Amino acid sequence: MLIDLPEIDAQHEEIFRRIESLKAACFGSQSVSFEDFDSLLAYLEYHFASEERLAREVGVDFREHATVHRNNLYALRRAFDEVRCGARDVHSFLRYAEYWFERHISEEDKPFARGIRHHRPGFVSAPSSLSP
Repeated sequence: MLIDLPEIDAQHEEIFRRIESLKAACFGSQSVSFEDFDSLLAYLEYHFASEERLAREVGVDFREHATVHRNNLYALRRAFDEVRCGARDVHSFLRYAEYWFERHISEEDKPFARGIRHHRPGFVSAPSSLSP
């Protein structure tokens, strides 16, 4: 699911790694705390801010993409709140988060990356640290 922006690709990999780690812990015998899920959501916010920063750096209009980020983060937070109160199973939340993220990369981030490269041909984002 590469979009050919190294900083963003590294962050995407980290998000998938965090989801897989949570899935493994939930299906295994490890205990998983809500803080681990909160950390995933905080990392998504960091990731979204990174994309917004890249757009500003090259002069790409990011308003529509930012709205998608806000709406999706709201939906993920609402779904996780349902996990906290017992209305949603943790496994269904992780399946939802993983499916949503894969779809987001394919449908929104790939066109976003094309827009970045169109506005600044040869642009290569610097690899970032994986922590906010």
